[in-house]
Parts: sequence; C-alpha cells; structure tokens
Amino acid sequence: MLTCKDASRLISEGQDRKLSQREKIGLRFHLWMCASCRLFEKQMGHLRHALHRGWSGGDLPTDKPLPKEAQERIRNVLKEHSNDGSNSST
Repeated sequence: MLTCKDASRLISEGQDRKLSQREKIGLRFHLWMCASCRLFEKQMGHLRHALHRGWSGGDLPTDKPLPKEAQERIRNVLKEHSNDGSNSST
C-alpha cells in the first residue's frame, strides 16, 4: 500500500512521465481509499490546465526569470513543508 507521500510523488511525476502499470495500479488503489490524495490529484490537474492555458495565451512572462526573493520564499516554504512531518500516510 502506498503512503500519501508516495502517492503525491506519483501524482506529480505522472504529470511529466508515463507511470508504469504497477505504479498506476498502486496509485489508483490508494486514490480509491484516500480523499486527501484525490483532492491533491484534482488540484494538480487544475494547476496544470491553468498553467498551460496561461502560457499558450501569452499571459505569463517567459523572458524574465523569477526574482531571487521569490525563489528564496519558495525554497523556504518547500523546506518547511518537507520538515514539518504533516504529511500523513493512510
């Protein structure tokens, strides 16, 4: 049985690569049982759709890098999230 951490990793990776049959089955089984991960999968889909729509519409700048301050804020939030232990496993 996958943990929520494993499932969220597969959901994210599934956005960029084809998951193996074993990964798909494990993820589907976990999602069948876990409402939180189903919500995360749905949110990832909405985010991906919005980003693709924004880029194709030319709304997002492609010639300007993210400011250093924003990069640092993102790093700090990700670091806090990975260290807080709030990821439950079901």
